[in-house]
Amino acid sequence: MKTPKPKISSDPVLDAKIRELIQFKGGGYNENEVADIIENALKLMADVQDKGDVKVIQTALRELRYAFRLFAPYHEKRKVTIFGSARTKPDKLEYQQAVEFGRKIVAAGYMVITGAGPGIMQAGHEGAGLEHSFGANIRLPWEQNANPIIAEDPKLVTFKYFFTRKITFVRHSDAIALFPGGFGTMDEGYETITLMQTGKCQLMPLVLIDRPGGTFWKTWDKHVREHLLRDKLISPEDLNLYQITDSTDEAVRIITRFHRNYHSTRFVQDQLVIRLKNAPSESAIAALNDDFAELVTEGRIAVVPPSAEEIEDGDHLELARIAFHFNRRGYGRLRAMVDVLNGM
Repeated sequence: MKTPKPKISSDPVLDAKIRELIQFKGGGYNENEVADIIENALKLMADVQDKGDVKVIQTALRELRYAFRLFAPYHEKRKVTIFGSARTKPDKLEYQQAVEFGRKIVAAGYMVITGAGPGIMQAGHEGAGLEHSFGANIRLPWEQNANPIIAEDPKLVTFKYFFTRKITFVRHSDAIALFPGGFGTMDEGYETITLMQTGKCQLMPLVLIDRPGGTFWKTWDKHVREHLLRDKLISPEDLNLYQITDSTDEAVRIITRFHRNYHSTRFVQDQLVIRLKNAPSESAIAALNDDFAELVTEGRIAVVPPSAEEIEDGDHLELARIAFHFNRRGYGRLRAMVDVLNGM
């Protein structure tokens, strides 16, 4: 374990007592960050008078801590979240497609996360099988109980708040598959696009799956292009953030292709680092600099070694890296760059 760094605090006595409390508990991971959480929790007694507001913070922290602990043993395994209507019946083609997709994506080496309810969520678990399934349930007065496949499994967590549930979905997903659904499915799809568009989550495949010959997502896409894009409410590059198919085989291909070479990104100071299984050649780097020059604010895209920060964190040091000064706006174009890197 790394030695905790001294904390600069306006109240060194309080800081010392928090440190003493942490050591009394036995210490553990991320002691500096936990110390900060404790200090901010104590500030609630002076800063937030409304008990209901404090309960939101209390419950959110409790739910996220439990969910992160549940997923931690599986952090090296890639996962796909399946969204879709809780009202889709087993005799519907979309239900059968979700079963098929769950089975095929597990065969490709992924695990499956769903909202743990009936309909498309249950179908995803049926296809994936219990061993490869997670459930992130939500307490509702109607409609949503954990489906019988996941109900008694330890990989099920039930949330009070949608926002903590959504954080869990996106935080632990390496891809998202959307089947036809209602307001909840639309909400989850739009939120994922927004988070990627603004750089608030890792880029990942977002695949919208229609029934064979269906038009549910094609009609949605038409609305996006004819209203949001035409009226310049989004950029043309934002359309790179999702893909539509009516084939479960193609949906699986889209997801697996995305992870062919690309691994993940992180910012190190003012540079974006893209981690890869294989480093691009000199000629490939030259092509990237030509084709994606608008993403670079200064300097050039280059192959780099792990930074000091990454070495300190032990952050995937075995992977190759490229880095550049990213404009932090063009995430749709960055998504296109990922496709190019995967084709190398």
